[in-house]
Amino acid sequence: MNLKKSLALFLKGMAMGAADVVPGVSGGTIALISGIYPKLLDAISNIKPSLLSELSNKGFAFVAEKIHLKFLITLFAGIFASVLTLAKGISYLLEFHPILIWSFFLGLILGGILLMVKQIKGKRSLVIIAGLLGVLLAAGVGFLPVGEDTSTLPYLFLSGALAICAMILPGISGSFILVILGSYEPILQAVHQRDLKTIAVVGAGAIIGLLSFARILKWFFHRYPNTTLALMTGFIAGSIPEVWPWKDAVSGNLYLPSLGLDSDQLLLAILLSHLGLFLIIGLEKASKLENTN
Repeated sequence: MNLKKSLALFLKGMAMGAADVVPGVSGGTIALISGIYPKLLDAISNIKPSLLSELSNKGFAFVAEKIHLKFLITLFAGIFASVLTLAKGISYLLEFHPILIWSFFLGLILGGILLMVKQIKGKRSLVIIAGLLGVLLAAGVGFLPVGEDTSTLPYLFLSGALAICAMILPGISGSFILVILGSYEPILQAVHQRDLKTIAVVGAGAIIGLLSFARILKWFFHRYPNTTLALMTGFIAGSIPEVWPWKDAVSGNLYLPSLGLDSDQLLLAILLSHLGLFLIIGLEKASKLENTN
């Protein structure tokens, strides 16, 4: 992997990390629409206990190639760099400029849906059913009751395992799962305060959950690629209410924006949503160029 491709992959990792910090946005969505999702699943699902015997029999180079080690190191370096550096900034924007940041993520998601729909083939009726099922499942997550704040280490370990499954599943936000479990604030505070003990516990849970769930997703992608892609497109479409910028602060009900006093903010929100849309289209075109070189 040359320097240019490594930098592009690192930036995609940063985009995934930024998305994962925000409740309602999935890093898996960014991975899927930026063209690295199949390779990510393949790399993670190949990490298993049998690698130890392969390491002694076939050597480090063979194992590193099998799990795409350079790919994983570069991608996760981007994810961790993003989480550590952007967590405070995104938390600030969510608190003081929520409409603007949600508008940007809305554009990302709409762009992702457009690109994914273009890739879906196969039986039309089966694809439609899978897509509708994805919408219903993702929308259903939004109606789950939010748990009370629970910050014990065993609970945070379990939260990390469950959230990482959602993080690599496009359309379902790992951060939103943490909100439902009541673990979002403790984990975000641990990142802010560099609480290494809590971060390590959550990370251990995430690793175990990631290694287990990736194999399931890989199997579905290989056996039923179009149906799985349609289901994931539905997941992403069903997550739109969670990232809709205009919500009532008390009830959470969605509403349509109007001109009036906030016309400048509305214009900026529209521009940011278009920026997110074109950014996704640009990522997709860049991925195609990488694959042809």
